[in-house]
Amino acid sequence: MQDVNRFLWLCGGIALGVLGTVLYLGTGKPLLANTDRSEDFVITTGPVAVSPKAPTDGVWLLDYRAGKLLGTVIDRGAGKIVGWAEVDLVNEFQVQPKQPVHFMMTTGNISTGQAALYVAETTTGKFGVYTMGPRTDGKAGVVIRRHDLVLFRQPPQGN
Repeated sequence: MQDVNRFLWLCGGIALGVLGTVLYLGTGKPLLANTDRSEDFVITTGPVAVSPKAPTDGVWLLDYRAGKLLGTVIDRGAGKIVGWAEVDLVNEFQVQPKQPVHFMMTTGNISTGQAALYVAETTTGKFGVYTMGPRTDGKAGVVIRRHDLVLFRQPPQGN
């Protein structure tokens, strides 16, 4: 009888250990964007579907000084940056010269292995959605595509 009790306690301990492990590990955790800002620059990352079999990391860099949004991917095989694509944010958001601006940006997953970049400019009240993908002209590198540009609020009166 004592051996049966020990066996039941052992089975119960193993079952609790397995259950605890499953609850602790759970399902895979989503990869979150890493965003940072320094003076006139903002950088963030997100996956880019350059090839269906080899998703890679995309890097977005917003340059306030030049008024540009830059994007690139990392060549997984060579471990090197593949040229920079760019968008002229001054024209894109119709920002006037010397107008104070404040851009915010973050990425979010829109499909497996593909992130969208969300850019908001608080002075103009504009919000843009962008993705990065392979160039369609057969050359190496990436291109930035705008999917939408809308107002999230009306700009202040007098601008």
